[in-house]
Amino acid sequence: MGVTKTELFTDVQNHIAIAAKAFAHPARVAIIQYLLKSNVCINGDLVQELGLAQATISQHLRELKDIGIIQGTIEGSRISYCINPERWAEIKNQFNEIFNQFASPSSGDCC
Repeated sequence: MGVTKTELFTDVQNHIAIAAKAFAHPARVAIIQYLLKSNVCINGDLVQELGLAQATISQHLRELKDIGIIQGTIEGSRISYCINPERWAEIKNQFNEIFNQFASPSSGDCC
């Protein structure tokens, strides 16, 4: 696999790409959707909800935590996870800035 030349791109472009990678796996999308729907910190519910092995879920949770979309708190021997509201807002704003740049052409097709 080739080397990505991230230094050629802005910090915002690199941050958006990293966030997009988090959404590139359906298990991570399902985890995010479950956390958003629950709107509370959860711990063991994901295994039952998604039907995946605990080790698999842990790997996806680690990916999401590494980029800051979720945050965890330790409660005894368990870790509870929830959406990190500040990071979520940042990612949402970055994607919205891109999506809002498109102005539907008034003359029909653009190509």
